[in-house]
Amino acid sequence: MRVLIADDTAMFRRLVRITLEKAGYEVSEVADGAEALHQLESNGGFPLAILDWMMPKMKGVEVCRVLRERPTPAPPYLILLTSKDRPEDVVAGLEAGADDYITKPFRAAELRARVQVGARILSLRQALADRVIALEQALGQVRQLQGLLPICAWCKNVRNDQNYWQSVERYVAEHSEAQFTHTICPPCREKHITPQIDRLRGASP
Repeated sequence: MRVLIADDTAMFRRLVRITLEKAGYEVSEVADGAEALHQLESNGGFPLAILDWMMPKMKGVEVCRVLRERPTPAPPYLILLTSKDRPEDVVAGLEAGADDYITKPFRAAELRARVQVGARILSLRQALADRVIALEQALGQVRQLQGLLPICAWCKNVRNDQNYWQSVERYVAEHSEAQFTHTICPPCREKHITPQIDRLRGASP
């Protein structure tokens, strides 16, 4: 998974990079909030970003707020990394749109664990989106028969929307995804087939 680090302090960027690259993540760095926003909004952007709260040009919390105000089909998972550790700061960061919050100085194990949580959430979100797409495609293929269906009491033909009469098989095939396979039910077999078989046996020498 590709991870974006946005921090104006090179030392912290390096620490985060080393921690995540050891865990197998592909990491890129930027030094200000405006560039972070640009990278996250670009095509093929990063699914997960770690943002410092205080950065030049745009704060990390502002990046979160702007991204959440511009809904996208696949919003990134955002983690704020900051020295602000007061409860009200945590609340403000989460209310701005951050998904998680880590205070400096951070522990490498905690950072990896929180990024792993973000990766799992993104994976579940993608799986859910794929299922929704599959369901929409399936529903698009289903055409249901609704309302009253005029059918002849004698020949059993059905009247369609253009006031033409056609067989039940053809009508259902045109209005649904159903396909017919013809067979013989037991009552019809006894009524029509068995007598013919008996006659043929009686006529045999």
